[in-house]
Amino acid sequence: MTPSTQPPASVPFLEALRFWLKLGFISFGGPAGQIAIMHSELVERRRWISEKRFLHALNYCMLLPGPEAQQLATYIGWLMHRTWGGIVAGALFVLPSLVILIALSWVYLRFGDVPVVAGLFYGIKPAVTAIVLHAAHRIGTRALKNGWMWGIAAAAFVAIFAGGVPFPAIVMAAALVGWFGARQWPAAFALGGGHGEAKQGDGPAVIDDHTPTPPHARFSRAHLLKVLVAGLGLWGGVMAVLVAAQGWDSTLAQMGWFFTKAALLTFGGAYAVLPYVYQGAVEHHQWLSGPQMIDGLALGESTPGPLIMVVAFVGFVGGWLHQALGPEALFLGAALAATVVTFFTFLPSFLFILAGGPVVEATHGRLGFTAPLSAITAAVVGVILNLALFFAYHVLWPQGFSGRFDAVSALIAAGAAVALFRFKVGVIPLLGGCALIGLVATLA
Repeated sequence: MTPSTQPPASVPFLEALRFWLKLGFISFGGPAGQIAIMHSELVERRRWISEKRFLHALNYCMLLPGPEAQQLATYIGWLMHRTWGGIVAGALFVLPSLVILIALSWVYLRFGDVPVVAGLFYGIKPAVTAIVLHAAHRIGTRALKNGWMWGIAAAAFVAIFAGGVPFPAIVMAAALVGWFGARQWPAAFALGGGHGEAKQGDGPAVIDDHTPTPPHARFSRAHLLKVLVAGLGLWGGVMAVLVAAQGWDSTLAQMGWFFTKAALLTFGGAYAVLPYVYQGAVEHHQWLSGPQMIDGLALGESTPGPLIMVVAFVGFVGGWLHQALGPEALFLGAALAATVVTFFTFLPSFLFILAGGPVVEATHGRLGFTAPLSAITAAVVGVILNLALFFAYHVLWPQGFSGRFDAVSALIAAGAAVALFRFKVGVIPLLGGCALIGLVATLA
């Protein structure tokens, strides 16, 4: 086909809204799949944004903590339709997943002991262990490019596995190593690759390569201050309501504070922050158990939206078990907890785009800014490997090392690993197949 020589007409806000809502329901496949869907729809089919502008936005989002696919949607929505465009795009990327996870979490808690449901999760848990191990491999092949990066990954693994060092401390240490290392050995700490070169598109786009930056996307100290004040005010207002209603030590207030910190540590994707969520939600606050965390990750993998939405499951289970609104309102308390957790997890992502976009774009490619991120990503590989071992322990020795070894779960995990590493099977088919195997194994 011959590329069109005319750009599409400007996109009405309602048309964009309909697309972002649709995207929220079809965004399966993790960040890679979600970014591929947006590229196919926005660059190739609709031509709302050019290839170069799309990749420029994506590379920016990759430098930030938080779910890059959701931030990319927010960025493009903001670029096209100002602040409300970004808010709508980012929110609709998340809301369908929140509603679905609230429903599935309720089914899990109410009917999780039913033999059919228990059998399905029996097969899913080993698959999740293989998925996390595959994530460590996938990130490692991209991040561990030299001996320095391998050393950082190994040190991070030892620190969290043997020393129990908190995840934030590992992130800070890695960032410092990257910052100092860039001054002594800059080639070793340079970010590599990116997302490839832009290619010829299918014709001019609404936002094309040479389209001037719209006024609302240009840097302005007044606008930066306005967005920061509004965002921090919104955060403080919601937190004040939670504290005033139930106190600082209440489940909802502690969830808000904990997941605010978690949102600032999600360098390297959702798997990077899961060890921190485990440390806080399972070990410290005891909002849920380790096996429940594995089940929640399985639900997060099987629903649309970013994988970090597993935090909604954590919030729902914690709100239910800790009776956030009292024993007479278990579902409402749990649903409110899931909503609170989602709000505090994603609020920083909106602020990074709406306030920091024009600022951080100017730093793209500067080694002093990117080198700490290279080191953090390397450390994340070691942390995720530790998470995989934690999941394997709970799946293969459900009663601890003193109990029996679950050979069936080991076979399912090994089969899932082969399917992922050798045959590149997708996550949804893998979970479905393993769930059926688990059901047959428990009911046979």
